[in-house]
Amino acid sequence: MSAVDQPSGKPDKPAGRFRRMLDRLSSSQEELHSAELQQDAEAAGCTKIGDCGDRQIVKVTGTLRTVTLRPRAGVPALEAELFDGTAALDVVWLGRRSILGIEPGRRLIASGRISMSQGRRVLFNPKYELRPLGQE
Repeated sequence: MSAVDQPSGKPDKPAGRFRRMLDRLSSSQEELHSAELQQDAEAAGCTKIGDCGDRQIVKVTGTLRTVTLRPRAGVPALEAELFDGTAALDVVWLGRRSILGIEPGRRLIASGRISMSQGRRVLFNPKYELRPLGQE
């Protein structure tokens, strides 16, 4: 009997803890981090960034990868890249040079209307909530 000839029609795979351990050992650190971020987004009731469309009002969560000060039209703008395991999103606070707690590696929840700029998802002046440092 081959693996696909099982009564359920599914290939037989080792199940349970052993299978999960093998999956974790064969996954890269980045894949594990992405999976953890996706589970966090689902648990928080947030939309996955990869599923966000232009002009959609969303609530997203993830980890800030980068934070930079980049003027836009002569106005200071604090820009951060938020990553949730599915895709990245640029979060921009216009008129701000810095915000306490907004730093690379910090997790946050942001909500607002997505726009597309140069092929990238952008969230301007979002409402945001910093995640507790103990959850990093």
